[in-house]
Amino acid sequence: MQYTQNNALEQVRFPILITNFKAYQSATGIKALELAKIHEEVAKEYGVCLAVAPQATDIWMIASQVEIPVFAHHFDCVTHGQFTGHIVPEALKMAGADGSLLNHAEKRVPFTVIADSLNRAAEVGFFTCVCAATVEEGKNIAALKPNAVAIEPLELIGGDISVSTANPEIIRRAVAEIKGVPVIIGAGIKTGEDVRVALSLGARGILVASGVTKAADPRAVLVEFAKIMKEFI
Repeated sequence: MQYTQNNALEQVRFPILITNFKAYQSATGIKALELAKIHEEVAKEYGVCLAVAPQATDIWMIASQVEIPVFAHHFDCVTHGQFTGHIVPEALKMAGADGSLLNHAEKRVPFTVIADSLNRAAEVGFFTCVCAATVEEGKNIAALKPNAVAIEPLELIGGDISVSTANPEIIRRAVAEIKGVPVIIGAGIKTGEDVRVALSLGARGILVASGVTKAADPRAVLVEFAKIMKEFI
């Protein structure tokens, strides 16, 4: 079966903000759909690219009701067949996913698996954002030509201090040394200033999670981010 990029994937553009819903209660089921719709509203209002990465069980529901890009958390580099418990990219594509994160700190995979997974992604027209814990790992991954590399220092993920604040030099190095692939920055990003610093240093996108999913007013946070992103279009 041949797969083509749908309208949502064609809307993937930089700078991009990807919100990883993880398995937070505030971003599961109906709450995930509500949050995705807020992303869509803000994206349309400000003319920026906001994408969501919900749990696999919520992809069909969300993708059928929003027009922004929807990414999976992960997929397995297997084909259709006897692979109980695996998720094939074709199934995610048919559910409405436009792409996937890979190698997130909470779902790490071996480098050889990343390479095979990117080949599978190409077969279905998936956008791929591959995470890396260090600039060195990011450089190796970039050589495999994903659509984007997300640098997320492990010690800052889920914390209260962002990479933009704790160590902006990581952003500078990543942008300077990772060639031919857009660099996305994540880990602890929660404020508009975090976003501004990352983009001003050359990052082409932001990967966030709790800064949006656990915010008291997610829309207000997204509006703050979107206004800054618009400056870098």
